[in-house]
Amino acid sequence: MIQLAILRHGHTDWNRAGRIQGRTDIALDAEARTQLAALRLPAPWGDADLVASPLSRAVETAHLVADRAPATTHALMEMDWGQWEGKRGIDLKADPASGFRDIEDWGWDYRPPGGESPAALRTRLIPWAESLRCDTVAVCHIGVMRVLLAHATGWDFDGPAPFQVKRNRLYVLRIAPEGWQAVSGPIRLENRA
Repeated sequence: MIQLAILRHGHTDWNRAGRIQGRTDIALDAEARTQLAALRLPAPWGDADLVASPLSRAVETAHLVADRAPATTHALMEMDWGQWEGKRGIDLKADPASGFRDIEDWGWDYRPPGGESPAALRTRLIPWAESLRCDTVAVCHIGVMRVLLAHATGWDFDGPAPFQVKRNRLYVLRIAPEGWQAVSGPIRLENRA
């Protein structure tokens, strides 16, 4: 059995504006950099393998909280939002013709126009996670985290999620040959002394 701790990247200008980032490489904003520089991974996670999505917001978050550069993997790249990248979710939701839905109405096969479904994201994430050979911290994106947590908890993107993804917290998954399990309760990043 190994443990995988997943951490969402810090805020960007697009996050604060409610824009869908997907694979668009938007950097952390100044406030996020300052906040993350004051935090660190709690023990024993500071000594675990460190990997991140190749997008700069994830790489920089990992470096700031771990004081080292992460390895990167395309497997952790955010869900492709296709034609909706850069648009605001609130605007898409207000347009009935857009096809935009709230996450609890997605199902595994929901796909933005020209984008990627949660099922497709799961297809690239699960083999990567199951190839890990030691405890690992992965700095990634909310879509990636939702798919990994859904897989571990049995949630099928139908109805309210049994978890909330918040920033500056590790969500720990136990991965074993007999199955996955989400460890209850996220672990907060620690303040630096």
